[in-house]
Amino acid sequence: MRNVAERPDNPFGFDPDCERYVAGYGDANAHFHVIGDHPGVHGGIDSGIPFTDSFAGERLQRALVEGGLLTEAGTPPVGEKTYFSYLHMCVPDGTPTDDSYVDLEPLFDSELRAITAHVLLPVGERATRHVFSIASAEPTEDIDMDERHATEIVGAGWLIYPIKEPVEWDGEDEQRLVQALQALLATDYRREVDLGRYLPDDDPYLVR
Repeated sequence: MRNVAERPDNPFGFDPDCERYVAGYGDANAHFHVIGDHPGVHGGIDSGIPFTDSFAGERLQRALVEGGLLTEAGTPPVGEKTYFSYLHMCVPDGTPTDDSYVDLEPLFDSELRAITAHVLLPVGERATRHVFSIASAEPTEDIDMDERHATEIVGAGWLIYPIKEPVEWDGEDEQRLVQALQALLATDYRREVDLGRYLPDDDPYLVR
Protein backbone atom coordinates (compact mmCIF):
# COMPACT_ATOMS: atom_id res chain seq x y z
CA MET A 1 0.00 0.00 0.00
CA ARG A 2 1.42 3.40 -0.99
CA ASN A 3 1.03 6.63 0.88
CA VAL A 4 -0.77 9.04 -1.41
CA ALA A 5 -0.04 12.28 0.46
CA GLU A 6 0.62 14.95 -2.16
CA ARG A 7 2.06 17.80 -0.09
CA PRO A 8 5.77 17.64 0.80
CA ASP A 9 5.43 19.83 3.91
CA ASN A 10 4.25 17.84 6.94
CA PRO A 11 2.36 15.32 4.77
CA PHE A 12 1.00 13.43 7.78
CA GLY A 13 -0.41 16.52 9.47
CA PHE A 14 1.51 16.22 12.73
CA ASP A 15 0.64 18.84 15.34
CA PRO A 16 2.81 18.21 18.41
CA ASP A 17 2.11 19.86 21.74
CA CYS A 18 4.66 22.66 21.44
CA GLU A 19 4.66 26.28 20.36
CA ARG A 20 7.00 25.85 17.38
CA TYR A 21 8.06 22.75 15.51
CA VAL A 22 9.74 21.60 12.30
CA ALA A 23 7.77 18.74 10.79
CA GLY A 24 8.96 16.31 8.13
CA TYR A 25 9.42 17.43 4.55
CA GLY A 26 9.72 15.57 1.25
CA ASP A 27 8.34 12.64 -0.69
CA ALA A 28 5.92 10.68 1.48
CA ASN A 29 6.72 7.61 -0.66
CA ALA A 30 10.46 8.15 -0.25
CA HIS A 31 13.12 5.51 -0.72
CA PHE A 32 15.54 7.50 1.47
CA HIS A 33 14.72 8.89 4.91
CA VAL A 34 17.22 11.41 6.31
CA ILE A 35 16.82 11.63 10.09
CA GLY A 36 18.19 14.49 12.16
CA ASP A 37 18.21 15.36 15.84
CA HIS A 38 16.27 18.60 16.46
CA PRO A 39 15.89 22.04 14.84
CA GLY A 40 18.41 23.64 17.18
CA VAL A 41 21.10 21.29 15.84
CA HIS A 42 20.26 20.84 12.17
CA GLY A 43 18.18 23.90 11.32
CA GLY A 44 14.79 24.89 9.99
CA ILE A 45 13.55 27.06 12.86
CA ASP A 46 12.74 29.96 10.53
CA SER A 47 11.80 28.05 7.37
CA GLY A 48 10.00 25.13 9.01
CA ILE A 49 11.92 22.70 6.80
CA PRO A 50 14.47 20.25 8.24
CA PHE A 51 18.15 20.71 7.36
CA THR A 52 17.79 24.31 6.15
CA ASP A 53 18.93 27.70 7.49
CA SER A 54 22.03 26.14 9.04
CA PHE A 55 25.62 25.30 8.15
CA ALA A 56 24.97 21.63 8.97
CA GLY A 57 21.94 21.48 6.69
CA GLU A 58 23.63 23.28 3.80
CA ARG A 59 26.66 21.02 4.02
CA LEU A 60 24.54 17.88 4.14
CA GLN A 61 22.32 19.00 1.27
CA ARG A 62 25.38 19.68 -0.89
CA ALA A 63 26.62 16.12 -0.31
CA LEU A 64 23.16 14.69 -1.05
CA VAL A 65 23.07 16.54 -4.37
CA GLU A 66 26.49 15.25 -5.35
CA GLY A 67 25.58 11.77 -4.12
CA GLY A 68 22.36 11.71 -6.17
CA LEU A 69 19.62 11.89 -3.52
CA LEU A 70 18.70 15.49 -4.36
CA THR A 71 18.64 17.39 -7.64
CA GLU A 72 19.04 20.82 -6.04
CA ALA A 73 20.00 22.15 -2.62
CA GLY A 74 18.05 25.01 -1.07
CA THR A 75 15.06 26.01 1.00
CA PRO A 76 13.32 23.78 0.25
CA PRO A 77 15.59 21.08 -1.16
CA VAL A 78 14.49 19.61 -4.48
CA GLY A 79 14.43 15.92 -5.26
CA GLU A 80 12.24 12.85 -5.48
CA LYS A 81 12.32 9.78 -3.24
CA THR A 82 13.94 11.60 -0.30
CA TYR A 83 12.32 12.64 2.97
CA PHE A 84 13.72 14.67 5.89
CA SER A 85 12.59 14.68 9.50
CA TYR A 86 13.76 15.00 13.10
CA LEU A 87 13.68 12.76 16.15
CA HIS A 88 12.59 15.82 18.14
CA MET A 89 10.51 18.04 15.87
CA CYS A 90 9.71 20.66 18.52
CA VAL A 91 11.97 23.72 18.67
CA PRO A 92 13.64 23.44 22.08
CA ASP A 93 14.62 26.14 24.52
CA GLY A 94 18.22 25.00 24.77
CA THR A 95 18.90 21.26 24.77
CA PRO A 96 15.85 18.97 24.85
CA THR A 97 15.47 16.83 27.96
CA ASP A 98 15.44 13.04 27.77
CA ASP A 99 11.76 13.13 28.74
CA SER A 100 11.06 15.48 25.83
CA TYR A 101 12.65 13.04 23.39
CA VAL A 102 10.59 10.22 24.89
CA ASP A 103 7.38 12.26 24.50
CA LEU A 104 8.07 12.87 20.79
CA GLU A 105 9.37 9.41 19.90
CA PRO A 106 5.91 8.01 19.05
CA LEU A 107 5.43 10.71 16.40
CA PHE A 108 8.80 10.00 14.83
CA ASP A 109 8.36 6.24 14.97
CA SER A 110 4.93 6.43 13.32
CA GLU A 111 6.40 8.68 10.63
CA LEU A 112 9.26 6.24 10.04
CA ARG A 113 6.84 3.38 9.49
CA ALA A 114 4.47 5.45 7.39
CA ILE A 115 7.28 6.43 5.02
CA THR A 116 8.72 2.89 5.00
CA ALA A 117 11.81 4.06 3.13
CA HIS A 118 14.30 1.45 2.01
CA VAL A 119 17.32 3.36 3.33
CA LEU A 120 17.59 5.23 6.63
CA LEU A 121 20.24 7.94 6.98
CA PRO A 122 20.49 9.06 10.62
CA VAL A 123 22.58 12.20 11.07
CA GLY A 124 24.59 12.44 14.27
CA GLU A 125 25.10 10.13 17.22
CA ARG A 126 21.69 10.55 18.87
CA ALA A 127 19.70 9.87 15.70
CA THR A 128 21.97 6.93 14.87
CA ARG A 129 21.50 5.44 18.33
CA HIS A 130 17.71 5.66 18.05
CA VAL A 131 17.64 4.17 14.55
CA PHE A 132 19.90 1.33 15.65
CA SER A 133 17.57 0.63 18.58
CA ILE A 134 14.39 0.30 16.50
CA ALA A 135 15.65 -0.87 13.11
CA SER A 136 18.68 -3.09 13.70
CA ALA A 137 20.46 -5.45 16.06
CA GLU A 138 23.43 -3.07 16.34
CA PRO A 139 24.64 -2.03 19.82
CA THR A 140 23.50 1.44 20.81
CA GLU A 141 26.22 2.30 23.31
CA ASP A 142 29.59 3.87 22.50
CA ILE A 143 28.87 4.41 18.80
CA ASP A 144 32.00 5.55 16.98
CA MET A 145 30.60 7.94 14.37
CA ASP A 146 34.00 8.34 12.70
CA GLU A 147 34.04 4.60 12.06
CA ARG A 148 30.34 4.25 11.23
CA HIS A 149 30.10 7.29 8.96
CA ALA A 150 28.82 6.43 5.46
CA THR A 151 29.05 2.67 6.02
CA GLU A 152 26.25 0.27 5.12
CA ILE A 153 24.48 -1.59 7.91
CA VAL A 154 21.80 -4.16 7.15
CA GLY A 155 18.92 -3.55 9.52
CA ALA A 156 15.59 -5.25 10.15
CA GLY A 157 13.92 -4.36 6.85
CA TRP A 158 16.09 -1.32 6.16
CA LEU A 159 19.57 -0.44 5.03
CA ILE A 160 21.13 2.07 7.40
CA TYR A 161 23.82 4.62 6.50
CA PRO A 162 24.87 6.59 9.60
CA ILE A 163 26.16 10.10 8.93
CA LYS A 164 28.61 11.94 11.16
CA GLU A 165 27.56 15.43 12.28
CA PRO A 166 28.15 17.66 9.21
CA VAL A 167 29.71 20.44 11.30
CA GLU A 168 32.46 17.95 12.23
CA TRP A 169 33.26 16.76 8.69
CA ASP A 170 36.60 17.17 7.10
CA GLY A 171 36.93 16.93 3.30
CA GLU A 172 37.35 13.18 3.46
CA ASP A 173 34.11 12.70 5.40
CA GLU A 174 32.07 14.55 2.81
CA GLN A 175 33.60 12.58 -0.04
CA ARG A 176 33.09 9.29 1.79
CA LEU A 177 29.38 10.02 2.02
CA VAL A 178 29.13 11.11 -1.61
CA GLN A 179 30.89 7.97 -2.82
CA ALA A 180 28.80 5.72 -0.58
CA LEU A 181 25.55 7.21 -1.91
CA GLN A 182 26.69 6.95 -5.52
CA ALA A 183 27.61 3.29 -4.97
CA LEU A 184 24.27 2.68 -3.24
CA LEU A 185 22.29 4.13 -6.14
CA ALA A 186 24.14 1.82 -8.53
CA THR A 187 22.62 -1.19 -6.71
CA ASP A 188 19.11 -2.53 -6.14
CA TYR A 189 18.91 -1.18 -2.60
CA ARG A 190 15.22 -1.98 -2.09
CA ARG A 191 14.52 -4.28 0.85
CA GLU A 192 11.82 -6.28 -0.92
CA VAL A 193 11.06 -9.87 -1.85
CA ASP A 194 8.83 -10.77 -4.79
CA LEU A 195 6.25 -13.32 -3.63
CA GLY A 196 4.41 -13.13 -6.94
CA ARG A 197 5.64 -16.59 -7.89
CA TYR A 198 3.15 -17.99 -5.38
CA LEU A 199 0.20 -16.29 -7.07
CA PRO A 200 -1.82 -17.55 -10.07
CA ASP A 201 -1.02 -14.58 -12.33
CA ASP A 202 2.28 -13.01 -13.40
CA ASP A 203 1.98 -9.79 -11.39
CA PRO A 204 4.75 -9.11 -8.89
CA TYR A 205 3.87 -9.00 -5.21
CA LEU A 206 6.64 -7.15 -3.40
CA VAL A 207 6.85 -7.29 0.39
CA ARG A 208 9.34 -5.92 2.90
